[in-house]
Amino acid sequence: MKRPTPVEALSEAEAAAELATLADEIARADRAYYERDAPVMSDAEYDALRRRNTAIELRFPSLVRPDSPNRRVGAAPAGGFAKLRHGAPMLSLGNVFSAEEFAEWVARARRFLGIQESGFRFVGEPKIDGLSINLTYEHGQFVRGATRGDGLEGEDVTANLRTLATLPRRLKGHAPARIEIRGEVFMTKADFLALNAAQEAAGERLFANPRNAAAGSLRQLDPRITERRPLGLFAYAMGETSERVARTHWEYLERLEAWGFSVNPLSRPLADEAAAAAFQAEMAAQRAGLAYDIDGVVYKIDDLVLQDRLGYVGREPRWATAWKFPAERATTVLEDIVIQVGRTGALTPVARLTPVNVGGVLVTRATLHNEDEIARKDVRIGDTVILQRAGDVIPQILGMIPERRPPHSKPYRFPDHCPACGSLAVRPPGEAVRRCTGGLICPAQAEERLIHFASRPAFDIEGLGEKTIREFMQAGLLHGPADIFALPNHEAEIAAREGWGPLSARNLTRAIEARRRIPLARFIYALGIRRIGEANARLLARHYGSFANWRAQMQQALQIGSEARSDLADIVGIGPAIAQELADFFAEPRNVATLDRLAGLLTIEDAVPEAGGAAPLAGKVVVFTGTLTTMTRPEAKATAERLGAKVTDSVSRRTDLVIAGAEAGSKARRAAELGIRILTEQEWRELAGI
Repeated sequence: MKRPTPVEALSEAEAAAELATLADEIARADRAYYERDAPVMSDAEYDALRRRNTAIELRFPSLVRPDSPNRRVGAAPAGGFAKLRHGAPMLSLGNVFSAEEFAEWVARARRFLGIQESGFRFVGEPKIDGLSINLTYEHGQFVRGATRGDGLEGEDVTANLRTLATLPRRLKGHAPARIEIRGEVFMTKADFLALNAAQEAAGERLFANPRNAAAGSLRQLDPRITERRPLGLFAYAMGETSERVARTHWEYLERLEAWGFSVNPLSRPLADEAAAAAFQAEMAAQRAGLAYDIDGVVYKIDDLVLQDRLGYVGREPRWATAWKFPAERATTVLEDIVIQVGRTGALTPVARLTPVNVGGVLVTRATLHNEDEIARKDVRIGDTVILQRAGDVIPQILGMIPERRPPHSKPYRFPDHCPACGSLAVRPPGEAVRRCTGGLICPAQAEERLIHFASRPAFDIEGLGEKTIREFMQAGLLHGPADIFALPNHEAEIAAREGWGPLSARNLTRAIEARRRIPLARFIYALGIRRIGEANARLLARHYGSFANWRAQMQQALQIGSEARSDLADIVGIGPAIAQELADFFAEPRNVATLDRLAGLLTIEDAVPEAGGAAPLAGKVVVFTGTLTTMTRPEAKATAERLGAKVTDSVSRRTDLVIAGAEAGSKARRAAELGIRILTEQEWRELAGI
């Protein structure tokens, strides 16, 4: 069985191409899992994809993409609920799968802090497979609750949460004036089986697993349905708070219990890495006998001061990780390989499988990544393949069983023309992905771009999903993004269509009209520019502030060597490759015309400075140079960004502050020539208030 090219053997060009493919595949899986509570594949491939993505990023840090899965959390909140913005971001966790990977995670935290020996104490908590929620208490009283959503805002499920018997309506004893308490809503295995039996008897759809049953139950528009569902709640984390309530995470868990919350009784303080490894083995042995599903253990550095210093990288805290359990496997038949065409023209092969149950999830499809992966694994139509599962999202095809291969089977021949429009599909040198050259004439790309535009992380237009967009395109009602906002003019025509009616047509009109106002970051993301994911859309919005300024600067950035082009490429997290993608987009007159047409139909809101931005640093362009002695360079950059600054890697006329450590060189000299304010490390700390 051929295996993927080892990460250490990848060239830089191969790594960049694979990271692009991984970002697209993981985003598709996240949308299915988080937005629809309907995973299309099991966790096997999902975890394998994320691990490979992380491994490539660690080897090639300069290639980390702004739309990297490691910078993205979940998916945007669903349209059926009001939105609630979290006081502090509600982010996700990175994964490790072995004692060696756990040790490397600890070592990275140590290097970030610049300390030789870890001396870390940990808290281990079984990783409940449920739905993450954020509970806000004011003066000890429960006032509202939301799902995690995209990490910044979630769905308002306050009424549903009030039906949970395990949720304290009022905290016992002293409580802060305001605090966000995070937890997991879950369903036990026994309750899940009973619920599915009742669903089947009533002729209703069955849930795939306890996690989806819990998520579906909490996200009912009628709280009375939620009240009838047997949901539990464990509290385990803290968001925004008006006052410090503990010195360590373990003390915080004890405080949660004193307030009246249920905390997982298996959680445990751990003295060191060896104790964490022993706890992992203990939980793995107990896993099958637990009343609820767990897919690993979450380990957190116990000291809350160290947690604050470590902060976050992309979508993940540096001070916590999930150590996942080994994967589960099954075999099935690969019935067919179909090609999907994405919004950027990428041709992605998808395996259609004979349905097989892998750890409680019925798996029917699996991505095959690209033509190289098909060749490496030597999988063919008709083969019996090995699937691996490590949770309940995406399955991974590990390979085929040679002795079960049908006679006269032939290697799969990857198409060199687009299956949607017939245009030539080319594979640029150094890339793993073959792309359709049809561009705007390719109906698959047009459809996918509109689906992306209306999706929840973008415009979030309720009722305008994939099926409706395809229907309206075939009917000639939609051709491009701006046409969406003309659909209200066709309300009567839509109402007369089969399967619609006056009420559903009116609801669509209202949903479209409600999206005529949109934040700049969402607008940029919605445009579907290659390599511009949610994370770097936020970077661009924060850097340029307004649509008018962003558009003007992008037009100026078309000129290679211009100050605007240098400023764009100098944004930490953007770089020259992504700057080129933006330039390519703005160099196309039809794109600019679409952009301007949209701007005339919408109110594009200016970027709002991030919460917590300190007045002296908010909006300032900052450059660090030289050797810092009281913190590492990564910690300093992360601190500046957390306080609202824009950190760049080179000095220009746009730079506001240069922080010069020991042995500062050319950047400090350039700053002096331009008359830019230069701070010592101590002056920087005083300005930042740290």
